[in-house]
Amino acid sequence: MKPRGLPAAAAGVPARLRPHLPRVTAFLIVFSVGYSLGIVSSSARPSTPKPSQTVIRPHAAHLTAASVGVTASSNGTGAGAAYPRSPPHDLFRFGDKCGEAVPAEDVVKTLLDKLFDGESPYASFPPEHTAKLLHPAAARPRGWGSTGAVFADLIEEVRPDVIVELGAFLGASALHMAAVARNLSLSPAILCVDDFRGWPAFRGRFRRDVPQQRHGDALLLPQFMANVLAAGPEAAKAVLPLPFSTASTLGALCRWGVYADLIEVDAGHDFHSAWADINLAWAVLRPGGVMFGHDYFTAADDRGVRRAVTLFARVKGLTVRPHGQHWILSPKPRGDGR
Repeated sequence: MKPRGLPAAAAGVPARLRPHLPRVTAFLIVFSVGYSLGIVSSSARPSTPKPSQTVIRPHAAHLTAASVGVTASSNGTGAGAAYPRSPPHDLFRFGDKCGEAVPAEDVVKTLLDKLFDGESPYASFPPEHTAKLLHPAAARPRGWGSTGAVFADLIEEVRPDVIVELGAFLGASALHMAAVARNLSLSPAILCVDDFRGWPAFRGRFRRDVPQQRHGDALLLPQFMANVLAAGPEAAKAVLPLPFSTASTLGALCRWGVYADLIEVDAGHDFHSAWADINLAWAVLRPGGVMFGHDYFTAADDRGVRRAVTLFARVKGLTVRPHGQHWILSPKPRGDGR
């Protein structure tokens, strides 16, 4: 029989190495396969974050089929930015369950006891040294959209016992709501939540409306209180300033069981501030109550208040009704604890 010829690859291999060729070939094949598997497995592993990166680990509750995109639109056409029904990280935990409700007629007394040692902040106000620093009090101070029809419409519709206002500035909208309520023979407590510090460089726009700062104090709280007193004793009885941040105050109201029938959100206008305020305020809104706010249509468009309002409405299954520059959410459903 004619001997079989050597493979072409082995033809050039010296005779003394040919017996080892099968083992060398097998080794190279195994090495190549192992190397390839190593590359594949390493690329599938999550990369180790750099020290400057923040790793957000999703909460299991949000990794469900409900995490689908929905389209929000202010004009009802369905065209607009796509929002997830449930974001891939936990943005919905805003405190614990609120306390047992304080009767509406006891709300002001409860807050005076807890925040002002049982004494009205208007008592013996203003002291002489403070009065010298303030602008002449204005019963109708300047504001933004502070006398819009939305206030009268909602107060007449809801007929609230307690109103919470986030963002009071000089008291324009609070005093307008107090006047509207009096005309309707209502006497709600109007709780004005504001740290009364203003915002960076706000004096450039409102120099004729606000007093000069004193030792770093913006003096907005005493100016607000002077304006309330100028509106008369009934206004001072109804309007109570709560001079703390919106987040800390809403958390305290929740713990103390202080609920509102009507809430106006008009504090921070960036998305994150508005988003936190809306969520925290929702916890202290009574079922059947209404939340509304300002700055729905601004230059920020869908990057500020409107984005927060639209996303919240989608998450909660609510509707948003524009009212001039204001927005109104549909009433809080019965049984919605938050």
